[in-house]
This record gives sequence, structure tokens and C-alpha cells, in this order.
Amino acid sequence: METVIAVPTSRSTNPFTPTFGTSPALLVGRGPVIQEFADALDDGPGAPGRALLLSGQRGVGKTALLNALEDEAKQRGWLTISETALSGLVDRMTTDHLPRLLAEHDPRGNVERRFSGFAAPARLGGVNFDTGKRHQPAPSLRSQLTELTGHLARNGTGVVVTIDEIAPETLADLRAIAATVQHLFREDRPIAVIMAGLPQSVEALLDASGITFLRRAMHRPLGAVSRAAAARGLAVPVEEAGRSWEDAALSQAVEATRGYPYMLQLVGFHAYRAAGQVIGVTEVAAAVSRATRDVSSLVHRPTISSLTAVEVAFLEAMAQDEGPSLTAEIAQRMGKTTVYVGQYRRRLLDKHIITAPERGVVSLAMPGMREHLRGEISAGELDFW
Repeated sequence: METVIAVPTSRSTNPFTPTFGTSPALLVGRGPVIQEFADALDDGPGAPGRALLLSGQRGVGKTALLNALEDEAKQRGWLTISETALSGLVDRMTTDHLPRLLAEHDPRGNVERRFSGFAAPARLGGVNFDTGKRHQPAPSLRSQLTELTGHLARNGTGVVVTIDEIAPETLADLRAIAATVQHLFREDRPIAVIMAGLPQSVEALLDASGITFLRRAMHRPLGAVSRAAAARGLAVPVEEAGRSWEDAALSQAVEATRGYPYMLQLVGFHAYRAAGQVIGVTEVAAAVSRATRDVSSLVHRPTISSLTAVEVAFLEAMAQDEGPSLTAEIAQRMGKTTVYVGQYRRRLLDKHIITAPERGVVSLAMPGMREHLRGEISAGELDFW
């Protein structure tokens, strides 16, 4: 007999948002980056923070931080162009974003009058003009940004361009944008650019030719947030929703996140969903189990699939330990020299997949990675009739 689950007629909205690309109810642990960018906008042309690179693994909150930085700019009256590094990036900017912004902010309006001839003797006022759009979608990226920043500078504002999910496939467009912004920087124009992506994508961009300007940009790798920040990120949204945590349950949830923002949202979401007025340790234990499976499927699987065979072997050797691993023991397990293993250690550090808490020691950076590598995480068996 089929079990029918009763759906409550009313339920308070869950304050946690474990969906990629969405902003949490409370963004924690990124205050210094936001303040640094705000100061750069206030300091004027030449401030180094007006060119910013954000890197981090999936789920560390790159897109949420981009949203917060855009909000910071808007509060200062700056315009924003928000894009993703997909094919046709420059074309979208020159045929959509910039013509629309120019039409809105050109003090001369969006039409121009062009002389077309005389309908009668000129002294009688018989002069004809054609009217048409002032801003056509054909001009270059540089000319459009130059004109737009010229209008905005008169009002003491500017434009921020944010580009998410940068990838080698769009290198030509990113190179063109970097070159254009460099010229505008040299002309002291009010423009800022922020690019975000996976560590390996950011490194590939910085290694590419013709991209020297971005190598001088501020690079802020994003990793774990502090325990205090994680506690605020879990406690405040629940309190604002009219509920509370048991002290032991909150501590348990904080430790389970290990400062990983996506895990924080998942644990909070599932615990809030399962609990009543007070979230207890039972709800947290179930939430952590569910969140670990979600991270395994949505983060660890695609992350590992992007690695080389030797990098995966390095991680599998680490997964044999219950905690941090000695590099020398990893080399022994892999049957390789420490020099050989060292280059793969560096690669995994650069990709933010492992950390090095002390000399000769490495740790897996994201919660649940060890269990995933061991094959201990399962979505459960599915029975079919």
C-alpha cells in the first residue's frame, strides 16, 4: 500500500539556500574582500582593488561574493555589467549591455537628429531632419566603455564588470576585455573588473599570452570561513526566522561544515527543514549525513573527474588516513619519490583541493572528500518493480 505523506498547509520559508549561484541570507567570512573593493571604488582611479580575481573550488561562494560586490558598487551609484564567461561574451557586451546603458545614461538622449535637406527656402524654416537611434550596437568594446565612463565620471560614479565561471574556452574574449580595461585604467576612467573561476581556470588565464594586465590584478583565493563566521552563518538566519538551536546542535553543525560555505548552507537547510521550533542534535546528525551525500554528488565527483590519474592517486593515498597525511607516507604508498610526489602536491594545493597545515603535512580541504574517495558515501539502493 502506497504511503501518503501529508504536506503541511503552511511552513516558514527555509532561510538557507544550498543552490549554486544563489546568495545566502547571511554572507559570512568575506567581509575583508568586500571592504577592500569598496575602498578601491572610493579611492579613485589607480586603486589596485579595481581589478580583482577570485578563485576557489565549487561551493566556496564565488558567485555569492560577486553578488555582494555588485551590491556594494550599486550602493555607491555605480552601474554593473554581470556576465558569465560563455561563448560570445564580448558580443553580448557590445550588442546588449553597453547599448542599453548608453541609452539610459547619455544626457543627450537616445535619438539624434540628422540633416537631410531643405523642404523650402531655408530662411522660411524649411529644414528637414531625420531621426534615428543615437547608439547603434556596432561600436567596439573600447569605444562604448570609453563613452559610458565619460558620462558616468561627470556624476562621480563608474561601471563595474563582473565575469563569473572564467574558462580557457573563452580566453580570446577575456583577453579582449582585459586589454580594453587596461587602456581605460591608463586613462583614469572609472571602471572596475572582477573575474571569478576555479583555481585551475584562473591559473590558465594568468599563464596565457597577452594577459599581462590581469597578472597585476589583486588575486583573492577563497577557502574556508572561520568557526566564528560559520556559527554566525548558521545561527543568525535561524534566529531571524523565529527559531533557535540547541547549543550542542549548533556546535555539531559548525564542526561538520569545516568552514565550507556550501556545506554550511546544506547542513542548515536540512536541519531547519527537519526540525521544529528548536534544532537539536538528532536533526543535525541527519542533516550532516544528507549534506555529505549532496556534496559527494555535486562537488567531489565533478572535481575528481577533472584531475589527472596521478593527482587522483595522490588523493586516494591521503584518504587512507583518518586525518592529515605525511607527504613522505603518501610517496611510499604511491611507490614514488618525494620529489615526484611533490609536484602533484603543489598542483593540488594550487587547485585548493588540499591544504598544507604544516611542513611535510597535507590535509583534504573539503568535508566529505575522504569518504567519497573511500567509496563510503552512497545515495542508497533504489528498488524498482
